[in-house]
Amino acid sequence: MSASSHRIVLLPGDGIGPEIVDACRPVLAAAFPTWEFTDAAIGWGCWRTAGDPIPAETWRALESADAAIMAAITSKPAREAEAELADHLRGTGLTYRSPVLQLRRRLDLYANIRPVEDLLAGAGSPASSLDDGPAPTPSPRFGFTVVRENTEGLYSHDLSMAGPDSNGLWDVVKQDPTVTHSTRADTAVALRVTTGFGWRRLLRTAASLTGRAADPSLRRVTVADKPNILRESGAIIRDAVDEVAAEFPDVDFEIANADAVTMRLITSPMSFDVIAAENLLGDILSDLGAGLMGGLGLPSAANMGDGHAVFEPVHGSAPDIAGRGIADPAAFLMSAAMCAEHLAARGEGTGASTRGNSAVPDTAGSRGNQASPDTADTGGSSATTGSDLRERASLLRRAVIGVLRDDPTPDLGGDNTTAGFAAEVARRLAS
Repeated sequence: MSASSHRIVLLPGDGIGPEIVDACRPVLAAAFPTWEFTDAAIGWGCWRTAGDPIPAETWRALESADAAIMAAITSKPAREAEAELADHLRGTGLTYRSPVLQLRRRLDLYANIRPVEDLLAGAGSPASSLDDGPAPTPSPRFGFTVVRENTEGLYSHDLSMAGPDSNGLWDVVKQDPTVTHSTRADTAVALRVTTGFGWRRLLRTAASLTGRAADPSLRRVTVADKPNILRESGAIIRDAVDEVAAEFPDVDFEIANADAVTMRLITSPMSFDVIAAENLLGDILSDLGAGLMGGLGLPSAANMGDGHAVFEPVHGSAPDIAGRGIADPAAFLMSAAMCAEHLAARGEGTGASTRGNSAVPDTAGSRGNQASPDTADTGGSSATTGSDLRERASLLRRAVIGVLRDDPTPDLGGDNTTAGFAAEVARRLAS
């Protein structure tokens, strides 16, 4: 492998994932000709047949790669997971663990970065006539980034009180009003783990992403939490905010109740730059952002750590449409663009504390993302410099946005197919 190449693991996964990856292979090859792709197995099929959603060979591929791009994952509750195991594996004590959570924990992918961009601004508006000149570029209605803590928070531990190691927790909760009417077997406790270490590194990533909102005057991190209710963990977060704010004097930090942030996302989304939140709250807020964008088929995400990065669409495996050829591949392709931007910054020596900055487009939520597809040549030297990777990422983004507006898939009211969408993106890249 040449010094300018990058090793990228593709994780097709479940449901619509494999058909999206297959349709997009020619696009990825055209957009990033020096990338070396390796497919690796992950997901529900691996669990059902082998009792492990991430095989050992997939871990080896991920740990030696420059980055990974995942398409879609199916996860189900414990009862369904046991029921769908192969006959010889049932009753053997295997426990299903979400492969997404496993990736985040083992690779220490502590920051989930989700740009919320107005990709469809102006879509469907009447075109101007030749006499009127080109139509003005529409202003975005929103543009912000959600940075979600991936490795702790309320997703850390979900424990049955019937378990052998639950005595200490049972002593804490057994006098709660509802627990007194329950049994240990009918009670579970989820623990929200909150550490200053985890929040300081998350906030540094969030601060490095400021200044890219739809409102270019903003340089603000909004911490969405419930400190008025969750007082002890809220105090840990406040201390981390105070410490990191001193490191970024040109960035404004605010702590806001998460429910109020949810309302403001609907009533005044232009007031946000970067939103930082713990795992569960960040999950909810970023999906609300997906709704603003137009649906789960549009947003992409970066799972970032200091040593590894995994990029993915926000959507799930959509088994109801799997095999029908109508899944929207836009978010997968936008994830590939985010991957390229990350690799470009890493090649330029971007430090770990600001690496999250590399995964978000320089014009996130701005008018630059609303341009029509660029017709610049995507060929050229095999030496992939940082600036070349950035340009290729920009060309891919513009081509995807153009097809989203001109010929979308059914989730956005169109009649395009997965293969047709990808083929049109490839055509625009080559034109």
